[in-house]
Amino acid sequence: MTSSSVRHSTPHSTAITRIGSLLTNDPSLRTPDNPLGLLQDAAVVIEGDRVVWTGTSSKAPATDSHHDAGGRALLPGFVDSHAHLVFAGDRTAEFHARMSGRPYTAGGIRTTVAATRAASDAELSANVARYLAEALRQGTTTQETKSGYGLTTHDEARALRIAAGHTDEVTYLGAHVVAPEFADDPAAYVALVTGDMLDACAPHARWIDVFCERGAFDGDQARAVLTAGAARGLIPRVHANQLSHGPGVRLAVELDAASADHCTHLTDADVDALASAPRTVATLLPGAEFSTRAVYPDARRLLDAGVTVALSTDCNPGSSFTSSMAFCVAVAVRDMGMTPDEAVVAATLGGARALRRTDVGAIVPGARADLHLLDAPSHVHLAYRPGVPLTAAVWQAGEKRV
Repeated sequence: MTSSSVRHSTPHSTAITRIGSLLTNDPSLRTPDNPLGLLQDAAVVIEGDRVVWTGTSSKAPATDSHHDAGGRALLPGFVDSHAHLVFAGDRTAEFHARMSGRPYTAGGIRTTVAATRAASDAELSANVARYLAEALRQGTTTQETKSGYGLTTHDEARALRIAAGHTDEVTYLGAHVVAPEFADDPAAYVALVTGDMLDACAPHARWIDVFCERGAFDGDQARAVLTAGAARGLIPRVHANQLSHGPGVRLAVELDAASADHCTHLTDADVDALASAPRTVATLLPGAEFSTRAVYPDARRLLDAGVTVALSTDCNPGSSFTSSMAFCVAVAVRDMGMTPDEAVVAATLGGARALRRTDVGAIVPGARADLHLLDAPSHVHLAYRPGVPLTAAVWQAGEKRV
């Protein structure tokens, strides 16, 4: 083997040094006094797409290239585990009306369904790419997205195929609402979602989801959808307890779902169920409450019970048209009882757990090199300076993207 071939086969290495505050989420560094595994005056070394070393800046090994963080804070890339990016159309008028006093109902989804069905594959793919790029510029390096705005076998399958061209975290949500054509026969729609539609969609998805809510799908219908998906190898997650109390959270726990999402209206039994099921993450979506003037979920109640919590954007055109995880962190701190530390962990490691990923959400040797450098000395600035663009640089799988 020649020396040139050896050089070619060795991954490029980069050291990021003079990090003022490095938030690692590394369990080997976390203590009661340092729950985030923070390192001061730190460095990170990347080889290829992986983190290979963390430590104090003065002890960083030699590398092929170097980036001076200039005393800024570095944290894991955000992990957004709940979004609806495959859509077309605009619902500005609906939002304007709602802010003028009209309450949100699940029926608004059908407006987007009509526009999405009418859009071309190229238009839908361009929209997904646009919103992923928008999120990346704000520090999101792992993004889940769902179908759910097609509601026909053809349109759900193409939505998932398009999504899978942009991200590995793809969710089949044929059970978003009952398709307009089946308004008088929801049982027939459930049969479609669990039959021919599932057959067409399962090859393109990792997850299956259902909107378990009045006006969408009841507990029995949701169970049928999720069990059918699980039989095809899809992992369940649930839109649960967003608009009212209901069976969604306990169904998620019963079926070992990766997450129960929204969790706005919870009984003590719901909280106890989540606390007893550490594999089912409570994913909170403050953008939805902000955009609908609804009551926020009580994150403090969940955290104090020992529930694993994630924060996500719920980016969608109807009830939470934001791609900003930093915004969600700020709202969670201001209105949901979370500390800045808890909110940032929920937006990184919490999201990773909601996607059952161990390679993202933390800066540890062996993890994917997804890094978010802030133009600030501390991660606390994400809540301390709400609405201010604080992203200085982003690495995704070892590549500097921003």
